[in-house]
Amino acid sequence: MPIISKKNSVDSIFSLITGVASSVVVVLIIGILVVLLRESSLAISRFGVIHFLLSTDWNPVKESFGAASTIFGTFVTTSLALLIAIPLALGIAIFVTEIAPDFMKGPIGIAIELLAAIPSIIYGMWGLFTLAPIMSKYIEPALQKTVGALPLIGILFSGTPMGIDILTASVILSIMIIPFTASISRDSFNLTPSVVKESAYAIGATKWEVVKNVVLPYSKLGVYGGVALSLGRALGETMAVAFVLGNNHQITTSLFDAAATITVTLANEFTEADKDLYLSSLFYLALVLFIISFIVLAIAKFFLLKAERRYSR
Repeated sequence: MPIISKKNSVDSIFSLITGVASSVVVVLIIGILVVLLRESSLAISRFGVIHFLLSTDWNPVKESFGAASTIFGTFVTTSLALLIAIPLALGIAIFVTEIAPDFMKGPIGIAIELLAAIPSIIYGMWGLFTLAPIMSKYIEPALQKTVGALPLIGILFSGTPMGIDILTASVILSIMIIPFTASISRDSFNLTPSVVKESAYAIGATKWEVVKNVVLPYSKLGVYGGVALSLGRALGETMAVAFVLGNNHQITTSLFDAAATITVTLANEFTEADKDLYLSSLFYLALVLFIISFIVLAIAKFFLLKAERRYSR
């Protein structure tokens, strides 16, 4: 009996410690939300919700602020980055797990991890001094002459290629989030039982058919998780994007135009906010980003759980 009592007491203490540790996360999130609501209360009372979300006016001199242009820039750069990064990341993961010889798997895996460890400001400096000139001199003019000549989508490649624009910022973001999706997808692919793949090869399946019909379906939940993690990273990225996006508070139709995201606006203008309403509007932007991130990641988690239930059946 004393042994059982001692064991129960240890379990109770262990459960209490882990419960407190888990509660800290919830308390921090609630605390951040409370601070953002309190600091943005002046802007909320002045502009409301609908007007602030739909207005494209961002004029500190006239003290007129709206979040539509920054929300637009955030979604466009994040979406383009995911469109570029996901196929490349999956290709890297497939090559490392299924195609590359054993002596190459280790170095490539280490390189992927190192790519994720590079600070964002280094990406931004590299993008400003190296990638932006390449984009303006070679890539963007080539896109303008080819894809830009097509009807309808040609408007996306109109204007003067400057290299400091939405496309360059999206490319930088995609490079930054590739390691997350690639690493998690690689680990998920490695969990595919060897006997399943060997059975597919035994009945005459090609390597492409094994990857498409065996590896990807078996590890799709891990891939979804990697994409969700990359989405969160892309939504909140600041410094790398600030170097190559510009600070244009307008909704543009061309990928060659400068734009603004919520994080870039906060980074560029927070120290310049010399009026209470200006500062409160920046906190309001931060609150909008907080809510957007929560909603987007909650939706991603919902689809992940839905896919998990379907897969388990």
